[in-house]
Amino acid sequence: MSRYTSATDADRAAMLERIGVDSIDALFAELPEGVRLGRPLDLPAGRPEQEVYAHLRGLAARNVSTDDELSFLGAGMYDHYVPSLVDSITSRSEFLTPYTPYQPEVSQGTLQLMFEYQTAISELTGLPVSNATLYEGPSALGAAGFLARQHHRRTRFLISRGVHPHARETLRTMSLGWGIEVEELPLADGVTDAGALAEALGDDVSAVFLAQPNFLGAVEDLEALVAPARAAGALAVVSCDPMTLGVLRPPGDFDVDIAVGEGQPLGNRLDYGGPSFGFFAAQQAFLRRIPGRIAGETTDVDGRRGFVLTLQTREQHIRRERATSNITTAQTLNALAAVIYLSWLGRRGMVEIGELMLQRTAYARRALAGVEGVELLHEQPVVREFAVRLEADVAGVIERCAAQGVNPGYPLGADYDEFGDGLLVAITEQRTKGDIDRLASVLGDAVAAERRARRPEQVHA
Repeated sequence: MSRYTSATDADRAAMLERIGVDSIDALFAELPEGVRLGRPLDLPAGRPEQEVYAHLRGLAARNVSTDDELSFLGAGMYDHYVPSLVDSITSRSEFLTPYTPYQPEVSQGTLQLMFEYQTAISELTGLPVSNATLYEGPSALGAAGFLARQHHRRTRFLISRGVHPHARETLRTMSLGWGIEVEELPLADGVTDAGALAEALGDDVSAVFLAQPNFLGAVEDLEALVAPARAAGALAVVSCDPMTLGVLRPPGDFDVDIAVGEGQPLGNRLDYGGPSFGFFAAQQAFLRRIPGRIAGETTDVDGRRGFVLTLQTREQHIRRERATSNITTAQTLNALAAVIYLSWLGRRGMVEIGELMLQRTAYARRALAGVEGVELLHEQPVVREFAVRLEADVAGVIERCAAQGVNPGYPLGADYDEFGDGLLVAITEQRTKGDIDRLASVLGDAVAAERRARRPEQVHA
């Protein structure tokens, strides 16, 4: 019998007898009826490989990428240019199939990559220590919550409503298991309400979570938000967009305790939503509480520069009760892409790309604010993303724009009930002045058409 063939009736009977039950139903008797299917799977008959291939090709053809449409979609994942250098290096066999770095004598390349990556993230965030990456941005913020909980075991988290909705939901879900209450801080004119933060702070607050820029694209006044949080003894956690750190002051300048974020913009393509990686940097005091792994620099017996895993706080490596993480991968290949990308850009390149986004975002903001039926959602400073209100059904407008080959942005109503008429527009160095002009034209036509379509017919006597 082939190893790929399902178990026969005789095989199942032998296994049931060994287990000590007389039927499959008896085996699963402890499972509630409500979660049991109660019937065979409704699967179609098998098809020839040629037909399956044609079917899958048809499904794949329905996908639309940023190569097929003019996209202003962002909301955490961005269409940046990835130089061919990234693919050229990451596709080398030694990076695609590296040995896991538990034995440093056979994995120096991987360990050096991790070390260089950590150095780059520390320089970007202005914080002294970084780990060797996490899964993605939201889980990195959740890991920061666990560190805060371990630090002083207080019972409340405060999180700005300007933090990415997925990250807020991740923290809320994880906090249920820790017995910690998560309280949201409202927004006022597009930014975190500093007055609400002051009122909510107390000696039971473990950490305050902020975003820079926030989900609406607004640049937050971190100095005014971080200082009271730290004065109350709470940790300050900031989720930041790495591509804006060439023009914005880094979190470390504001005495932030932990900086996290989504690393996809750093040399990783959108790839229909993944994979990506999350970065995590912190103050020196939290070195032994940082989740995952940290690579360090050393010298070998001959005095040559070498690299080792300095800290491994995963439960696979130390006693479970002392572990800070059960992460099973460091997303090292994605982190490698980030290191190559950052090396390609260099310090000056990070500043230049930030300035370019600033200029084009300012132009786009003015262009869209001049469109009839479109107004700015807030007047706060922005870097690469901004929000507008539409005097028309947002879903209808997006559908009309899509028919013209333009994705105008992200519908804020998907995550914010109060912004049901909102659209989040993202700008990268890929979007030219001509692209922005086309967006303004197509969006204006779509808003006008949608308003006409939704207008009640006038009844004449």
